[in-house]
Amino acid sequence: MEIGTVDVLGTPYRVLMKKYKEEPAFERSSIDGYCDSHQKIIVVCDMATYPGWEHEPTRTVRTARKETLRHEIVHAFLNESGLQDSALRFTERAWTRNEEMVDWIAIQGPKIYKAWRDIHAV
Repeated sequence: MEIGTVDVLGTPYRVLMKKYKEEPAFERSSIDGYCDSHQKIIVVCDMATYPGWEHEPTRTVRTARKETLRHEIVHAFLNESGLQDSALRFTERAWTRNEEMVDWIAIQGPKIYKAWRDIHAV
């Protein structure tokens, strides 16, 4: 199901939500979302269909989906900035592929934006 389109630095990314069984990548890679910079799509799992989440409250499912969507949008911004693979590497993977860093931005982003908004920095 198409959720909509998000503008990422001038590049439109289609945003799709799929049931767990509809997307082989969810099980194959043990993920609940991904960003495909080649196809310009972001895919998130309908967490109500993710194994082990069937009995979670609707609010929990909605919150998890939003966190996953923010996470994948951060990946899209890094990709469109030219940082997906060519970032200086101190380890095997580029820092822009570090899932903890992307999670941090996705989780703290709304709080950072609120702080900026509250002090009239945006």
